[in-house]
Amino acid sequence: MSDAIKGLQPEPVWEYFEELSQIPRESGNEKAFRKYLIGFAEKRGLFWVEDSIGNVIIKKPASSGNEKILPTIIQSHMDMVCVKTAESPHDFTKDPIKLVRKGDWMYADNTTLGADNGIAIAMTLSLLSDSEAVHGPIEALFTISEETGLEGALNLDISLLDSRRLINIDSEEEGEFIIGCAGGSEIVGTLHADYQDVPRNNESWKVSLSGFLGGHSGSEIHTGRGNAIKYGVRFLRDLITVPNISLMISEISGGTKRNVIPSTFSCTFTIHNGNSDSVEAAVLKLREAIASELAKRDPGAGVELVKVGNPQTAVSSEQSAAVINTIYITPHGPESWSVDIEGLVETSNNFAVIALNEGKFFFDTSQRSSIMSARDEMAERTRAALETCGAVVEKINTYPSWTPNTSSPFAEICANSYMELTGTRPKVTAIHAGLECGVINSKAKGMDSISFGPDIRGAHSVEERLNIGSTERIYTFLKKLTADLC
Repeated sequence: MSDAIKGLQPEPVWEYFEELSQIPRESGNEKAFRKYLIGFAEKRGLFWVEDSIGNVIIKKPASSGNEKILPTIIQSHMDMVCVKTAESPHDFTKDPIKLVRKGDWMYADNTTLGADNGIAIAMTLSLLSDSEAVHGPIEALFTISEETGLEGALNLDISLLDSRRLINIDSEEEGEFIIGCAGGSEIVGTLHADYQDVPRNNESWKVSLSGFLGGHSGSEIHTGRGNAIKYGVRFLRDLITVPNISLMISEISGGTKRNVIPSTFSCTFTIHNGNSDSVEAAVLKLREAIASELAKRDPGAGVELVKVGNPQTAVSSEQSAAVINTIYITPHGPESWSVDIEGLVETSNNFAVIALNEGKFFFDTSQRSSIMSARDEMAERTRAALETCGAVVEKINTYPSWTPNTSSPFAEICANSYMELTGTRPKVTAIHAGLECGVINSKAKGMDSISFGPDIRGAHSVEERLNIGSTERIYTFLKKLTADLC
C-alpha cells in the first residue's frame, strides 16, 4: 500500500484501485487486464466468461436468503484514455500509473489517472469480494475499448447475461443519476500529401499551441474551452490570405483521441523570404484573440513561434491552403441545446485530430446528439467539409442514443435508496456524453439502466482527479442499493 492511499476508506476499494493502476490498459491493450480480472474470479471461485470480442463477465451468486431476487448487472469498462504532459517520460504500454494525493483529491503524476473507469472496476471488485454484502445475483460486466468507439458494448454477446436491469458506474457527478445519453458517430478522412521541393530562398517557422485545458468532448464541450487545432488554423489561414505568401506545410499535428478536445497543436511551414512581418503580425493577432476569448475559459492557453531550418520538401501551397480552409470551415463545439433538459447540449461536433504521417493527412472528428437525425446531419456536414480538400472520408463507430425513461421503476428505487442514505434527492437527468447503456439497452429488450458515480474532474486530461470523500459515499450507496434491491 502506497502513501497515496494509506488510511483511505473504503480500504478495499482503494487497494483495488491502486492494484489495477499497475496494469497497462489503454484502449486496445486490455489483454493483461482481462487476465487480471479472470485471475480475480478464479481465486474466489466465481464463474467467469469471456465473449468473442474480449468482454469479461463475472457472476456472483446471491447472498443467503436472496436467491430468488432478480439479477443485476454492474457494468464498467476496462480501458482508459492515456494522455501525458510533454515532459512526462511515462510509457503507457508498461509503466504503472503513479497515484498522487492532494487534499481530498487523487491525481496521477503528469498523466491521466484512469479513474474513468478504473474506480468503477475497483468498486465492483470490492463488492464481489465482500462476503458480508447483501445482494441478489450479480453479473459484473467489464467491457473493452469504450473510449475508442464503444467497441465492447457494440459487440457484446448479450446472451451471456440474464439480467434486465443494469447499474453503470461511469458518471462523474455525485448526486446525479443518468437515465439518458447522446448517440454518436465518427467521421474520419485521409488525403495523400502532394509534396514539392522547397525553394531555396524560403523561410520556415514552427508555431506551437499548448496549455489548453482540453477535456472530454461530451461532458465538457459546453464549457467553451479552446480547441488548439482550430485556433492554430486561424493563424495559418490569416497567413494564406496575404497575397503571394505561398505557404507550404511540412509538419502538422494536433489532438490525440476522437473524444478529447484538442489541447495541443503544432505546424511547421515555409513561405517566401520577406514575409516575416506578416508572420509576426498573424501570431500577435492570434495571441490577442486567445487572451480576449479564453482568458477565463482556458487561462493557460499559449502560442509559441520559432524560426527553423528549411525542409527539403513540403506540401504544395495549393494543397496546404485547401487543408487549412477545410479545417477552418469544419464545425466544432455545441450546435444546438436540448429543449427538454436545461443546460444540456443536444448536438455537437469535435474536431479531434489532425496529423501528417507517412505521406498522408489524417482527420478525425466525432459527432454527438440525443436526436439521431441531428447526429447524422452533423456527420454529413462534417463529411462535406472534409471533402472540400479532396480527402477520402468514411463514417465509423456509430452508436445509438439512450432515450430517458422518466417513469422507470428501477430509477425510482435507486433515487429513493439514495435519498434514504443522504437525505437529498438525486438529480435525475441525461448527458451529452455517450454511455454504453444506450448500446446495451438496444441489444437487450426490456433492459432498464441507470448510471452514477463519484466526482471526477478533468477526465481525459492530465488534470484528471477523483474526489476521495465522494468515492467513499458512492461505494456506501452502491452497497446499500444492492441490498435495497432485495
